[in-house]
Amino acid sequence: MSVNVRPLHDRVLIKRVEEEEQVRGGIIIPDTAKEKPQEAEVVAVGPGKLQDDGKRQPMDVKAGNRVLVGKYSGSEIKIDNDEFVIVREDEILAVVSG
Repeated sequence: MSVNVRPLHDRVLIKRVEEEEQVRGGIIIPDTAKEKPQEAEVVAVGPGKLQDDGKRQPMDVKAGNRVLVGKYSGSEIKIDNDEFVIVREDEILAVVSG
């Protein structure tokens, strides 16, 4: 996948990680009724927020990190039939390790 999107300032481009589908009791839940996954993979990060003194604040996340975000955070975009979300760094709740 080659995405040519570079987020600006303190924004982060993420792709939500789809959870494995589990069927309980033979009931299949349609895609429209499923909740949005909260875990995502960071695809690209901006250079950082510009502070009042003109210096850039370094980003805490980097491409390849797995992160947790709110279900309805950010702006959803579609590039080449792939769905991505652009969020601000402060909308990221945690970095998942392991």
